[in-house]
Amino acid sequence: MREILHIQGGQCGNQIGAKFWEVICGEHGVDSTGCYSGVSPQQLERINVYYNEAGGGRYVPRAVLMDLEPGTMESIRAGPFGGIFRPDNFVYGQLNSDLRKLAVNLIPFPRLHFFMVGFAPLTSRGSQQYRALTVPELTQQMWDAKNMMCAADPRHGRYLTASAMFRGKMSTKEVDEQMINVQNKNSSYFVEWIPNNVKSSVCDIPPVGLSMSSTFVGNSTSIQEMFRRVSEQFTAMFRRKAFLHWYTSEGMDEMEFTEAESNMNDLVAEYQQYQDATAEEYDEEEQDGEEEHA
Repeated sequence: MREILHIQGGQCGNQIGAKFWEVICGEHGVDSTGCYSGVSPQQLERINVYYNEAGGGRYVPRAVLMDLEPGTMESIRAGPFGGIFRPDNFVYGQLNSDLRKLAVNLIPFPRLHFFMVGFAPLTSRGSQQYRALTVPELTQQMWDAKNMMCAADPRHGRYLTASAMFRGKMSTKEVDEQMINVQNKNSSYFVEWIPNNVKSSVCDIPPVGLSMSSTFVGNSTSIQEMFRRVSEQFTAMFRRKAFLHWYTSEGMDEMEFTEAESNMNDLVAEYQQYQDATAEEYDEEEQDGEEEHA
């Protein structure tokens, strides 16, 4: 066997693994800094099975350490052989999300990929010290229309999907409870034909200047208000051919503007379609689509 990748997970697995690496280091003559300090050349013959040789003659364990809680990881890192592991090989955290995961969870239909973004807390600098930051307070602010960064009121539509990203020292259980409470109290603002359509994640490192914060990204049908408003403004100007010569003189055709207007109206209609859809109608559409495909 040439190479072994050692994966240890959880509190028990990591504690056993820590002891395991102490024994392996002793057998191969590797000290707590990762350098060889043995007495026999035979100790280095098969050292590449468990170690990668790094610069400066150091040997790094080929290991991945995982846990949901950082406590076990920190105890290993601070232990006698914590310095031999690569920092990147410590994988811990309660919940995580990246751009790909956000895109997959937030876009149920390819064309409906326009998000409403919110942030909490939005507090004036003078009153910041008098306002308590708690998970319920952040959640209440985060879903408020006043905290949205676009000119549309989410109460005029329904959420297809949503994601809440919290930062700071807080309980994941409390975050989950608040998300469930929001959905239960405002069920009419969520489509019922996409189950579990609210995702939450927690990063325990707070932003600079705050003890905790939350960022909201929602895919709401109410964003059609903004597109409808833009379409109406465009139509009023296009009828008068206002500023049109600036574009046609550069080689554009009037039909391109007509097609863009048609695409915008189709997008608004599609948002309205899914806003009005019920679970039964959605199931029927899915079945019809499958039959046509067959």
